[in-house]
Amino acid sequence: MKDRFSRRDIIGGMGVGLAELLFSRNISAAGFFAPTPASEAGAANGSLTLVAFSDKILRVRVVPLSKLGPASEYGIVPRESTKLLDQPKNPDGSRTVRWGANKIQVQEGPLRLTITDATGKVCQELRFDAQGGPVHFRLGDGPVYGMGEGGHPFNRRGTTDTVRNGQHRGDLATYGARVPIPWLIGTEGWGLFFAHPAGTFDLTGEPGLFVPSPDTPTRDIFVLLADTPSELLGAWADLTGHPHMPPLWSLGFQQSHRTLASRDEVLNECKTFREKKLPCDAMIYLGTGFCPSGWNTEHGAFVFNPTVFPDPAAMFKEMHEEHFKVILHVVSPPEDLHGSVKDTGAAAVDPSNAAKYWLQHRDIQKLGVDGWWPDEGDELPPPSRLARNQMYWEGSQLFQPNTRPFSLHRNGYAGMQRYVWLWSGDTLSTWKTLAAQIMVGITTGLSGIPYWGTDTGGFVPTKELSAELFVRWFQFSAFCPSFRCHGRTWKLRLPWGWDLGTYEPGEYDGQFESATLPPPQDLHNTAVEGICRKYLNLRYQLLPYLYSTVAETHETGLPIMRALWIYYPQDPKATETDDAYMWGTSILVAPVIEKGAVQRKTYLPQGQWWDFWTQTEIEGGKDVIRNVDLETMPLYVKAGSILPIGPIKQYADQKVTEPLTLRVYPGSDGNLSLYEDDGITYGYEHGDFTRLECAWNDHDRTLSLKTKSAPKKPAARRSLVIEVAGIAGTKTVILDEHPLVVKL
Repeated sequence: MKDRFSRRDIIGGMGVGLAELLFSRNISAAGFFAPTPASEAGAANGSLTLVAFSDKILRVRVVPLSKLGPASEYGIVPRESTKLLDQPKNPDGSRTVRWGANKIQVQEGPLRLTITDATGKVCQELRFDAQGGPVHFRLGDGPVYGMGEGGHPFNRRGTTDTVRNGQHRGDLATYGARVPIPWLIGTEGWGLFFAHPAGTFDLTGEPGLFVPSPDTPTRDIFVLLADTPSELLGAWADLTGHPHMPPLWSLGFQQSHRTLASRDEVLNECKTFREKKLPCDAMIYLGTGFCPSGWNTEHGAFVFNPTVFPDPAAMFKEMHEEHFKVILHVVSPPEDLHGSVKDTGAAAVDPSNAAKYWLQHRDIQKLGVDGWWPDEGDELPPPSRLARNQMYWEGSQLFQPNTRPFSLHRNGYAGMQRYVWLWSGDTLSTWKTLAAQIMVGITTGLSGIPYWGTDTGGFVPTKELSAELFVRWFQFSAFCPSFRCHGRTWKLRLPWGWDLGTYEPGEYDGQFESATLPPPQDLHNTAVEGICRKYLNLRYQLLPYLYSTVAETHETGLPIMRALWIYYPQDPKATETDDAYMWGTSILVAPVIEKGAVQRKTYLPQGQWWDFWTQTEIEGGKDVIRNVDLETMPLYVKAGSILPIGPIKQYADQKVTEPLTLRVYPGSDGNLSLYEDDGITYGYEHGDFTRLECAWNDHDRTLSLKTKSAPKKPAARRSLVIEVAGIAGTKTVILDEHPLVVKL
């Protein structure tokens, strides 16, 4: 990884590099457009433009001459173009255009683009039917991934998709909200982004088809080619923007609330978390409207509910003193939200402009609000969804320019990863939903959105809601980027909520209660709180590992929840796995998704693995079966990993004196780049961060350590505990600015 981050260079909003205009010429009706008398005589009535954003990203635009104008740029990071030198015709009338090491053969009648690599292998082929007709593209062999959040199954081959945004009956119950992104990944090394927010995909045969909506005459397609999955996902991030660097606290546990009783209840719950030593970083409060008594006076209002927040500034100060962040729920954005919080003049007084709408947030945020939860927005078109995402990023920076913002959204589009987090919407509390959310999280990451999570336990209670389901979902959420509990009968979403003996406050009628809520005797379960504490503690102990993964995500575009395909693209079984995933580079997570399970079967790819809990070694390349009890979710660590494990904390930035532990998992060489910064500001952009570079030599049994810090800032002296998985005993070392080699 680079030694310096730059928000301008990495996440992009301005131009990044230059694009090379490879080819641009008029084409005849026979190639694409509906025949006219003039075109039948050979006159051109459209244009084809090929622009290389890089040696991995190609833009293909086919536009009727009558529609020529600026291209739509939402969702992508704009580039500037250079001048074109036209390509001569081949003897057969086609043209061959060079794109890096690849060649693009352009044929008309019908218009067809065939892209081959240096060996002559066909990497992708696009064929354009008559005006209004579909675009044909090569699916090839192997699974096809992507299409944003909520699409299913994991392998999209054999499916159709209308690219419909929002929460819809049927799929919502199990797969959650749909945030469609017309981005397809072929496991043969290609990606396609159709810069058309409306249309239909048909992936049931070869070739695949995309039919844009009838009011979209332009065809605007990005072709991405790469040798490895990591390179392909990196190119996708280069095109749409690299993920933002979130504040450290946002990776901690967040407790959400619905119906609130009083000021005392709000503050006493914070004290209960600390007294019970249940780690937590943020409190989230729903608005009134979806519940009888939320943080505000009514649906969409920016006025505090005096019953529960009579003195918000004083309450937030008290919560901050207990080291809790405050996040507020907001709804009802303008239906055609547009513009920027930086707009001035006439634009700034337009009620639908972001500059005007943001003013309603500003004064409330100044009272001590740390983040926002913008709900709804399903009806917004993609430009408005992105404008809303960007508004919460830039608006917060206007008030606190050196503090990283936080907002959790239900809607967005390609490029939203530059600004915000996403959650999967109002799912049902069922075992099928829990299982499906694993696949949804993996796919969302492959679609470029790494900061994602669910309503732990499911949002809508059903007859399947139980302490067991909640615990299994809680374990899964501990290994999701967003770790948050939320749902109706919200006190059952508290870590201690299953031992309160009540569902109150009630948000249901009598029939709903008897049909969907667990029997009263299930509300005296003393085991749940201890299991939740175990996974909360583990989440916070692994924050050094997770934060380093986030830094890698910020730079490379790799997700946090990673499909096994990313690391094992030649393993057919790994490419099909949708019930387990890599958590960063080292940990394979296998959530338990069956009621009453006493075993969990998991596919481990080729190589050596270690059981995280027992520290026993396992041979990969096969299914493994592990016995599980209620408190155990299988975790496997790849041989060669160096896992940083910190002390238990009650909140992410708590200062502790206990040293960091580096646990080495032998069986292969490996390395770790442990990233550390202040977790709050943009100092990292100017080099104000530290890296602990660790390298394990399995043959020599040595661990090499070296600290890299900001220029003119000497590396801090620190104590480290070193241990080897499967071997008793530890070794404590002192590391300063000088490299150190430890024999183990």
